Amino acid sequence: MEYVMIGLLAFSLILFILSAFLKDPYKSIREEIDQLSMQQIQEMYLIKKKLSVLEEELLVSEEPFQKSVSTYRSSLSTEKKEVHEIIKNQVWSLVQQGLTVEQIARQSSLSTNEVESILSEMIERGHTYE
Repeated sequence: MEYVMIGLLAFSLILFILSAFLKDPYKSIREEIDQLSMQQIQEMYLIKKKLSVLEEELLVSEEPFQKSVSTYRSSLSTEKKEVHEIIKNQVWSLVQQGLTVEQIARQSSLSTNEVESILSEMIERGHTYE
């Protein structure tokens, strides 16, 4: 009985000493996670910094920006956009399916005026409703 106790005590001491020299298998994973979290924090800081700079620029140049947007919109409205033939055929197909002009405009990302002009053009070409 005494030999068993001494043997177990010696075995436990050997295991204790061995555990001090063994490498921690999760140490590298913890280090990688720490490094990734630090990189993420740094990137978030840079993004916030750039965002604040952009906000300041927008606040400073708000009036010229609004003028340029309004001029751009007016130039878009005065220009006639050229619609591709494939889109015209799709519009005509949707009309034949019984969709309204508003539904076709939503599906094709065109304005209702553009859809109506496409339909009138298709009718002028000789297409008929089936």
